[in-house]
Amino acid sequence: MDAIVLVDKPAGMTSAEVVRRLKALVKPARVGHLGTLDPFATGLLPVMIGQATKLAPFLEGGDKRYEGTIALGAETDTLDREGEVTRTAPVSNLTADQLAQVAQRFTGSIEQVPPVFSAIKRGGVPLYRRARRGEDVEAPPARTVTIENLELRLAPGDTLEFTVTCGPGTYARSLARDIALALGSVGHLKELRRLASGSFSIDDAVPLDAVLEALRAGEGGNLRAIALGDAVAELPAVTVDAATVERLRNGDSRALDSVVPPAGGLFRVLDAGRRLVAIARATSHVTALIERVFNV
Repeated sequence: MDAIVLVDKPAGMTSAEVVRRLKALVKPARVGHLGTLDPFATGLLPVMIGQATKLAPFLEGGDKRYEGTIALGAETDTLDREGEVTRTAPVSNLTADQLAQVAQRFTGSIEQVPPVFSAIKRGGVPLYRRARRGEDVEAPPARTVTIENLELRLAPGDTLEFTVTCGPGTYARSLARDIALALGSVGHLKELRRLASGSFSIDDAVPLDAVLEALRAGEGGNLRAIALGDAVAELPAVTVDAATVERLRNGDSRALDSVVPPAGGLFRVLDAGRRLVAIARATSHVTALIERVFNV
């Protein structure tokens, strides 16, 4: 199987565990995922199977959309509901106007300090591992992230609901912390659900249990699997004949001479059956270099 499967991840499971369960059913094919979701989070997890794992460099980095809940009044060491409370603060009566002002403040390019409990490495070791060992871990340096859109809504019980579209590297847990501080309190991320990642949508995702059941039954057609070429459909495409396909699979970039699309940049190379043969990058208006070759 060579495709991308959009999994609706349940709470209480790591993204790596999702990959492990799928890999057990499709081995020896390689399996990987795009964009880690924390164990408590749910929602869209694109899983790449087989040759689709070669697409990772071209699919990472797109905008992501989430909805979730921020619990005000208590901050935790992990900045989510699974951590230990580290400080508390009163929560004032908030208005919709206040929320709109704070949402505007956190829209655009902002500085954000990632959580200590994160996969960012220091000395080759993820910070979350150091923190879980009880080490005194210094917070990572602030980084610039982009918030395309943020909506905040009042909810019962000192909580806020939010919807956010954000660029690569944004931590929803840090955003929850910072929004609570801006509102004069403290807080943590209580719920998080990913709705979109790049061009992929939760509307096309399949619950994990259903994915596993379909794979066990050999019913791959029920997975709404995305073919390799369709996964990068935003790239311009050229179609080549069988002789050119063979040259490309032998690593001969000169086979692309004079078939480079006018737009230049990255482009897809398809065979007569519209299957993805390669992704290439234009080096001039008539020449290109192969970035990845797919043997499907």
